[in-house]
Amino acid sequence: MGKEKVIVICGPTASGKTALSIELAKKINSEIVSCDSMQIYKEMNIGTAKPTKEEMQGIKHYMIDIISPDERYSVADYKKQAKEAIKEILSKGKVPIVVGGTGLYVDSLIYEIDYPEIEFDEKYREELDQEVEERGLEALYEKAKEIDEEAIKKISPNDKKRILRILEIYHATGKNKTEQEKESRKTPVEFDYKVFALNMDREKLYDRINKRVDIMIENGLIEEVENIYKKYNKFPTAMQGLGYKEVVQYLEKRLTKEEMIEKIKQETRKFAKRQLTWFRKNKETIWLNADDTIQNNIKIILEG
Repeated sequence: MGKEKVIVICGPTASGKTALSIELAKKINSEIVSCDSMQIYKEMNIGTAKPTKEEMQGIKHYMIDIISPDERYSVADYKKQAKEAIKEILSKGKVPIVVGGTGLYVDSLIYEIDYPEIEFDEKYREELDQEVEERGLEALYEKAKEIDEEAIKKISPNDKKRILRILEIYHATGKNKTEQEKESRKTPVEFDYKVFALNMDREKLYDRINKRVDIMIENGLIEEVENIYKKYNKFPTAMQGLGYKEVVQYLEKRLTKEEMIEKIKQETRKFAKRQLTWFRKNKETIWLNADDTIQNNIKIILEG
């Protein structure tokens, strides 16, 4: 008996993944598994571009709003819960649609990568935070580069969370992240993943990103961050996410409002570029033109 089919729709931020996936789910009576490392957080709605109830149009979504912003969550956690969601959808006789732009999450599923459950070492994390304070994040970026040059290529020099992760994995296991991924890829893949990715003209994509950031600010992104701070009496780790850390810098008076908005746009454009590079690594991916009609792209997916 062949493996059960799972459709994956990935691509850069603001390329139209949500609209396409919901129309496809409606057409084939399916359900959606989010593949986004920020949409997992409750209360973080505006900055994560989380689909609203209206946008979902009655389609059930999994892996959205599952943890609090102050909780730790790993790729291993995601893989385990996402696979449970996939199995639940399949048990209903439906084809699951995995949708999102977090490359690490996508890869954990389509390549069956097992990320080790690493015991969180609070003392070592404090040492790393102290080092960031004294020497700056760049010093840790260089340190991570020496440990795992392959993994660091995919990470922004400003991405504190993922830089620390490389160092923590090596500290806990003595092996770097890339070595572990290579070893774990030997596991047979459980499902027949059909991977599609959206692409569009770079300038048009950047324009969409800029407009989306302006809408987020208008819709209350600053207030969203302030409310989370009031509730938790701190800025949780989730606030290191794109769009959130810049608002934190603004609230701490390290950036003006104009600088904050421009920085979010700039960092998001860079992030979209890295996403495209990441998804191009998989030679099996079928690329869709985001400028094409949703109906045409659905036709390609169903034929794929």
